Amino acid sequence: MYAIVEIAGQQFKVEKDKKLFVHQLEAKEGDSVDFEKVLLVDNDGKVAVGTPTVKGAKVTAKVLDHVKGDKVIVFKKKRRKGYKVKNGHRQNYTQIQVESIVG
Repeated sequence: MYAIVEIAGQQFKVEKDKKLFVHQLEAKEGDSVDFEKVLLVDNDGKVAVGTPTVKGAKVTAKVLDHVKGDKVIVFKKKRRKGYKVKNGHRQNYTQIQVESIVG
């Protein structure tokens, strides 16, 4: 059984006991979070597609950790003008583990 769910503006394919990194959520470590925006549920070949979401479907996950991603270097340059700017960015992520899919 799997589901397509929208978490923090992005769509993820989730299965039971799967761990994944999503954009940072406003929840503490160890908390349980529910996601109501379930777009598709596949239960052993029986597919339920939402318009836009599946009614009554819900995904429950547990927050494992808050981490930072790898550094991304942003470098801007205009040739022959002497303009160079170098910045770095590290995105904040939340690691979650899917506990159950209801739908």
